[in-house]
Amino acid sequence: MADQKFEVKGTFRMGEDWMPYTKVIEAPNENQAKERTFAVIGSKHNLKRRYIKIDAVKAV
Repeated sequence: MADQKFEVKGTFRMGEDWMPYTKVIEAPNENQAKERTFAVIGSKHNLKRRYIKIDAVKAV
């Protein structure tokens, strides 16, 4: 089964502030889209999962 595109919105911790983000992630389902979002933002900004919040996930 081909991956779908999901739009993931939320916030992540940048210093003292919470910064909003919107990402389009390709994944087979909504849970995998969340996991990939944690992985991408966590590795890019060197953050742990507790500093990344996901507010909404929707198929695009």
